[in-house]
Amino acid sequence: MKTFKQFALFLHFFMPVVKLAPPNQQSVTFYDYGLATLEDTIFKEDDDQPQDAVKNKENGMIIFHEKALQIQRDEEASEASPTKVTELPTCLQCACLSGSVYCEESEIESVPILPKETGYLYARFNKIKKIKVSDFADIPTLRRIDFTGNNIEEIEDQAFAKLALLEELSLAENRLLKLPVLPSKLTIFNANQNRIKSRGIKANVFKKLTNLSYLYLAHNALESVPLNLPESLRVLHLQYNNITSISDDTFCKNNNTRYVRKRMDEIRMEGNPVILGKYPNAFMCLKTLPMGSWF
Repeated sequence: MKTFKQFALFLHFFMPVVKLAPPNQQSVTFYDYGLATLEDTIFKEDDDQPQDAVKNKENGMIIFHEKALQIQRDEEASEASPTKVTELPTCLQCACLSGSVYCEESEIESVPILPKETGYLYARFNKIKKIKVSDFADIPTLRRIDFTGNNIEEIEDQAFAKLALLEELSLAENRLLKLPVLPSKLTIFNANQNRIKSRGIKANVFKKLTNLSYLYLAHNALESVPLNLPESLRVLHLQYNNITSISDDTFCKNNNTRYVRKRMDEIRMEGNPVILGKYPNAFMCLKTLPMGSWF
């Protein structure tokens, strides 16, 4: 009994002094996301850690930190070499839509680098002076090209020759003195309002164009009608040139009175010094007479 009383007194005097230790708790760290450093975002020792997290060096905790990750990406991007202006794709210089490239009134001085799938190029009313073979060397898909209203003085002879799919070509309102080789599948060719003379058109330039239907050569300096016009031709515009005469073989075949140009619907020759009434046999094969001065 005495021993029990002594133990009770011990508990009464000494227990208030001793405090029970709290249970083990995992320490929690609160982070201000704006204070994390860039080096905290890089983990080299553990591949399993998330890439978009920051490591707490003091207690080994991992927290997500999108702002630091974005800073890292921005700095990496700034270290990359800047893109040269000359390497920019055409669609930043022009407008590209479903295989068509529009470079109208953009003041370009040369043919832009085109996407390889380009089918239609509209480069009207610019300052282009020369067309080179290399401009279309890698663009075999072209079907239509329009260079109306430029300052083109020179076209390398083979610039269009390898464009096997090209059907429409406009070189109107330029400064051309001669024509280049034209692709065989051409159906429409417009060279109105240039400075082309007859010697600037080769004798057989149109002969192999068996699909050519529309030929526009008005407002030039031609002294004669171009030779070897294809049978496929439907419309021919030669008004306002310097044509002074024609022959029986210009449109027809002198040695074949039964020959008829079945497809020719329109020939315009007004504004030329030639008097069409002097050459009645030159039009015997035509379904309609040319427009021009007859007397």
